[in-house]
Amino acid sequence: MKILYNVTVKIDRTLEGDWFQWMKDKHIPDVMKTGCFESYRLTRILGDDDEHGVGFAIQYVASDMDIFRHYQDTYAARLQADHSSRYADRYVAFRTLMEIEEEG
Repeated sequence: MKILYNVTVKIDRTLEGDWFQWMKDKHIPDVMKTGCFESYRLTRILGDDDEHGVGFAIQYVASDMDIFRHYQDTYAARLQADHSSRYADRYVAFRTLMEIEEEG
C-alpha cells in the first residue's frame, strides 16, 4: 500500500517568495534525491492566509511503509534541520502520514 507523507507549513508572509523558491530549487529536490519517494506535490492552501503567514502543503508518495521508515531513519532529521535553521522562528509545520486506499 502506498504512503502519502504530507507536510503542512505556514510561513511568514515576508518570506513566502524566498521559501517557495528554496523549496522548489533545493529542499524538494534534496528529498527526492533520497530515492524514497515516487512523486511529490507542492500546493498552496487556499483561504489560509492570515496575519500569521501563508499556508502550503507538500505531499510525497512512498511505495510502502518500509521505504518511508528508511527515509525517516536515514534522511528526515537532516533535511528538517536544514529547513528549521534557514527559517527559524518564522514558520510552523506539522506532518501527517496517510495510507493511500485508492487513486484515480
